[in-house]
Amino acid sequence: MGRTFAYCRVSTQDQTTENQMREIAGAGFNVEGRRVISETVSGSVAAAERPGFAKLTDKLEAGDILVVTKLDRLGRNAMDVRATVEALAGEGVRVHCLALGGMDLSSAAGKMTMGVINAVAEFERDLLIERTQAGLDRAKAAGKRLGRPPALTEKAQQEIIQKRLDGASLGALAKEYGVSRSAIQRVEKRRVERAV
Repeated sequence: MGRTFAYCRVSTQDQTTENQMREIAGAGFNVEGRRVISETVSGSVAAAERPGFAKLTDKLEAGDILVVTKLDRLGRNAMDVRATVEALAGEGVRVHCLALGGMDLSSAAGKMTMGVINAVAEFERDLLIERTQAGLDRAKAAGKRLGRPPALTEKAQQEIIQKRLDGASLGALAKEYGVSRSAIQRVEKRRVERAV
């Protein structure tokens, strides 16, 4: 029979996980103290990047049960929660969420719930893509240059072109201007493209 673990998280030092532990015990889960992982970390940090959660996943084995009070304990958004639950299920770990009636997220009803969460995650991802694209379009319309600033000024690029025509090597120019050889080659390539 599998072991039962609890994962409790709070966001700030002045908060405590006691209420979460009471909820878990009140739901009938008897979790040994050594199998309770509590940590103070912002909900904006992905589950995989949390030290306490990483320690927990090292302990979990197939057949174990992980209990959380709410889904947001498991991740920063629907996409992160989905990835976390899927990774745990792939290891044979069942995840029970008390806010969903103690539902085992690997059961039929749990899978349906995760289907809804997946739809929300996809919706969130699509919204993020739309907002990012709208922001890029707005920046372009305002005449802003996107991407990294050029490593070489326009004047330096003109000097490089002239020096290359005069026979300077790629390596010597790269060293002189403090850039890579490929940066010098890109300057030459842009000159050829403009001439076409």
